[in-house]
Amino acid sequence: MTSPAPFAEIWRGPFLESVHSGHAVICDGAGEIIEAWGDPTATVLPRSSSKMIQALPLIRSGAAKAHGLGTEHLALACASHNGAAIHIDRVGVWMDQLGLNDDAFRCGPQQSRDKDIREAQIRAHETPCQIHNNCSGKHAGFLTLAQHLGAGPEYVDPDHPVQRACLDAFEDLTGETSPGYGIDGCSAPNPAASLHGVARAMARFATAPEGSAEAQLHEAMRLHPELVAGEGRACTELMRATGGKVALKTGAEGFFIAIWPERGIGIALKAACGTTRAAEAAITALLVRLGALEAEHPATLKRINAPITNWRGIQTGVLKPAAGLL
Repeated sequence: MTSPAPFAEIWRGPFLESVHSGHAVICDGAGEIIEAWGDPTATVLPRSSSKMIQALPLIRSGAAKAHGLGTEHLALACASHNGAAIHIDRVGVWMDQLGLNDDAFRCGPQQSRDKDIREAQIRAHETPCQIHNNCSGKHAGFLTLAQHLGAGPEYVDPDHPVQRACLDAFEDLTGETSPGYGIDGCSAPNPAASLHGVARAMARFATAPEGSAEAQLHEAMRLHPELVAGEGRACTELMRATGGKVALKTGAEGFFIAIWPERGIGIALKAACGTTRAAEAAITALLVRLGALEAEHPATLKRINAPITNWRGIQTGVLKPAAGLL
C-alpha cells in the first residue's frame, strides 16, 4: 500500500509544526486516473460525499417526477446542511407534501448549526428535532422513494428496497462490488469502495448526458450551493467561488469530492487523519491546480495560505497547501 501524500502543512513561526496527509484521485469520464496522490486503491467510506449517488434512485425510479420535485429538493437530497431556516423550512414543506411528520425520519435529532435557531431553542428550553439533522434532506428523499415504492417505514435498514437501490447505484457508478458498509452518522448504510472507484463515480456524474439523473443532481447542487451546506461552509463558498462550474461535497472524517462537468473530471480525496481542515485545504489546492479556482479568491485564502491567529488576534502561524498538490 502506498503511503499517504502530504496535503497541508501547519507552520508556527519558522517551524513546521504539523503535516496533514492523505490520498487523492482525479479521474476522467472513461474511469481512468489522470493524477493521483497517495494510494488510489485505498478502501474508503465516502460518508456524506456519496449523497448524490444515494439520490440517484430518487430520480431513476420516477419518484422525483411523480412527486413534482424541483432543483431545490434535489440539492437538499444531496445536502449536509446547517439546519438553518432556508433548509428546515423547505424540508418541512416537503414532508408536509408527503403527509409525514418528524417521527418518520430515521436520522436522529441534531442541534442546528445555525446560531439564531440554536440559541432560540436553548432560550425556549426546546430540544432539536430530526428535521434539524444535517441529513434531513437526504432522508426526505429516502422517504419519497420509499413511499413511491410502497415500501415500509424502516428505510435505513440495509435490506430495505431504498437501500438496495442506493447500493445498486453505488456499485454501478463506482464500477466496483462494494466490500461492505459502515453505518453513517444519520443511521443509513454507507458503502465502501476504493478511492479510485469514488473518483470514477464523480467523473461519471461530470460526463453524464444532459437530462440524466446524474446531470440533474450536479446541476441542482451548482444552482443552489446555499442549500447543499450553508453560509460559512466550504462546499457553499467554494462552489460560489468557482462561479458554479464545480459541484462540491464534503464528507465526515476528511472526505471531499468534486464534479467538474466542463472538464469532464471527478475528484475524490480522503485525509488520512480524518480532519476537516486537511480535506478542505486539499480540495481547494486541487481546484487551484486545475484552474477552477483563483488562488487569491477570499474563499481560497480561507483554506490555503490561511493565517492562524491566537485569542488576542495575533497571527501565530499559517496553514499552507502541500507543494505536491499545487
